[in-house]
Amino acid sequence: MTTTLDHLEPALSVRQVLTLERVLAGEPEVVAGAAQLDRAVRWVHVAEAPDVGVMLTGGEMVLTTGVLLAGDEGAQAEYIQSLHRAEAAAVVLGLGRAFPAPPDVMRRAAERCGLPMVVLHRPFPFAELTEEVQSRLVRRKFAAVSLSEAVRTSLTGLITAGAPLQRLLDDVAQHSACPVVVTNLAHRVLATAGERPAVDDVLRDWERIARQAGGSEGDGWIRAELGGRGERWGQILLCGYRGDTATGRLLADRAAEALVLHRMLAGNSAHTWEEQSAQSLLTDLVSGVVPARQLLPRARAAGLPVNRRTFVPLVVRDGDPAELDRVLRLLGLSGIVAELADGATAVLLSLARDQDASVLTANFAARLPQTVVAAADPRTAWDDVPAGMREAQHVADAVASGILDLPAVVRLKDVHLRGLIRLLRDDPQVQSFAERELDGLLCDTGSGDGLLAVLRTYLATGRNKSRTAQLHHVSRPALYRRLEAIQGRLGVDLDDFEQAASVHIALLAHDAQQG
Repeated sequence: MTTTLDHLEPALSVRQVLTLERVLAGEPEVVAGAAQLDRAVRWVHVAEAPDVGVMLTGGEMVLTTGVLLAGDEGAQAEYIQSLHRAEAAAVVLGLGRAFPAPPDVMRRAAERCGLPMVVLHRPFPFAELTEEVQSRLVRRKFAAVSLSEAVRTSLTGLITAGAPLQRLLDDVAQHSACPVVVTNLAHRVLATAGERPAVDDVLRDWERIARQAGGSEGDGWIRAELGGRGERWGQILLCGYRGDTATGRLLADRAAEALVLHRMLAGNSAHTWEEQSAQSLLTDLVSGVVPARQLLPRARAAGLPVNRRTFVPLVVRDGDPAELDRVLRLLGLSGIVAELADGATAVLLSLARDQDASVLTANFAARLPQTVVAAADPRTAWDDVPAGMREAQHVADAVASGILDLPAVVRLKDVHLRGLIRLLRDDPQVQSFAERELDGLLCDTGSGDGLLAVLRTYLATGRNKSRTAQLHHVSRPALYRRLEAIQGRLGVDLDDFEQAASVHIALLAHDAQQG
């Protein structure tokens, strides 16, 4: 992406020029084109020649006394037409000997073509005005270029240091002092930066802003396309930038250059920005650190349907996020997918109220052989989704600790006692109970681990001695000797249901604590 500084040269508006102290000393009066006072002034030009238009390139504020136009109404009209054709920003006429009052011919011509015409009622040295305006323009241009280079240097340094996308966007938001949003071509939000309340305000009104983002810029909404090698894949938006538009475009373009470079250097080894966006949202939902209502604008802007929907939180063990996303699209389901820690992947389904959540969840799980799909009960209120995500994660954790004969979709009711123990595993009293009950085996670093494995299998199979001997590849007499050793070390009778249950709970707690 290339940007020419001539094209993006910062400018003052006609209105701003008229508020300068030196200009106010000349008692300016706008006599035509008042609706066009926000035109940009690129330069100031003093000219008396009737054919001044041929010397202009556009955006100039032309200063004249009209001395060569006095007495010739045709020349006066042509003078204004010439400025209009050259796209001048405005014409300033100093009243005096040539024109003691605003000439009607010039005023009417300027009004017809929408050219701002200003008269100065007091004598005014044009040199002071040109010096004042042009020095301001040069300073603004230098400041814009300096800011542009500062942003480029800062972002390049971050990329060289291997900074993540969010760090780059935070830097852009700091320089622009406004919310920054990155979207894909469908205007779905991939990342944001800036003050959180301001960003949330933008996301709450994202549908309107997204429509505006696809059209012309205005009111501080400045965009730059993201892409390379002839392919567009997104855009970056400065939302409500308060500086002049030209400087904002410089910032947006510098940011776009950095993001394109960042994505190129990341290659295929890094998660796509879409995945990172979903991961950030679902991680915040699972953690509960950010209130659900604050996450609603992010979910909506990410393309997740949220109005009058049924939400089904899922956590999939040993599932590939890309494959899960493919299955969602194959089944025509709305949802977001993100990889969590410990090999788990979170999926949040968003279904229409008239869709059968149980059937669709089962269809989803049926497409994922060799995986465990843990599901929470459907939620119809967005505020209940974080609790649902944590419930699904809890079920998945309980399954990971080893439950046999699982249904295709595992729910809280399927994890029974093991699920309860997983919830209580960090309780100090539960930890003390487990250590006290298993102390005879845990304190032995020799055969203790082997006996623990036998005990674990024996209790998991419902104290089935034949099955336990088969799974450990030992004879029944050898198993009996090991069970006797276990009972001796623990001081319990495993044939007694209550004592066996106590040891089983302690072992489940120990395994849960060990992960």
